[in-house]
Amino acid sequence: MTNDPIIYVVDDDADSRDSVAALVSQMAWRVQSFASAEDFLAAYTGYRPACLLTDHRMLGMTGVELLEKLRSNGVSLSVIVMTAFAETDLTVRAIRSGAVTLLEKPFSNTSLWDAIREAITEDRQQAQDEALKLRIEERLTMLTESELDVLKLISRGEPNKSVAAKLNVSIRTVESRRSSIFEKMQVSSVAELVRLVMIARPDLC
Repeated sequence: MTNDPIIYVVDDDADSRDSVAALVSQMAWRVQSFASAEDFLAAYTGYRPACLLTDHRMLGMTGVELLEKLRSNGVSLSVIVMTAFAETDLTVRAIRSGAVTLLEKPFSNTSLWDAIREAITEDRQQAQDEALKLRIEERLTMLTESELDVLKLISRGEPNKSVAAKLNVSIRTVESRRSSIFEKMQVSSVAELVRLVMIARPDLC
């Protein structure tokens, strides 16, 4: 199926890479393997849902550096870092950078599979959240400047009378703009409107 998860395995040690890929394949997940972080970055297309399993100590870019590079590029792909040297500072750095978990080698098959399941679940949710945010942002671009002015005040709890006074327009004008906002944002209540704005543009509230 085209929407099946892909598990990316990045490790510069061929034996270790093949071993992890074989374990992943036992769960009937699709696998793509890479010998370096640089190779992965060059090939990654943004496919979701997915999970990245990366070793930490590699020639060139390390696993955590790969994770940090993805985050700096705005990529929220779920990442699991594997290492035989799980020092405290490495663990903290990986988790702070957004890793789902850090697996210390040697790890059991069950530990690997459980971590991947968690990562895929997280990645699916992230993809859904990002898609929703994009849809909301697209609706917001349809609003005129005058409608955005009304939206900001409504989102901050201002009643129509107060909005009219602050914008120096009539209440009827506010009601008209409010109706247009609701239609363009595809909502039927202030509560729903504020919820959407908080997801995509909390600075407007």
